[in-house]
Amino acid sequence: MKKENIIDILKTIYDPEVPILDIYNMGIVYDVNIKDKKVDIIMTFTSPQCPMWDMIIEMVNNSITERFPDANVNIEITFDPIWSPDMIKDEDIKQMFVWEIG
Repeated sequence: MKKENIIDILKTIYDPEVPILDIYNMGIVYDVNIKDKKVDIIMTFTSPQCPMWDMIIEMVNNSITERFPDANVNIEITFDPIWSPDMIKDEDIKQMFVWEIG
């Protein structure tokens, strides 16, 4: 299991309220560290009042352990720094506009 494997998995998970971009490219995943079978993820949400936080955490955990059953997933939530749309890459912002115009 490599960091790239975990990032690829995170790129398949979408915030149910913002299904335009995956959580990794949205910029809510701040860091991914792998050591042996331990996967440490530091992430945030689009707001501290996110009603989907528990669902997103469950999706992250389930997606990783489905691919790597022996993984020990630890997810740390932080709001430092607080997420802002500036954390989305320019090419992904263009994708959002295309989706909205549809």
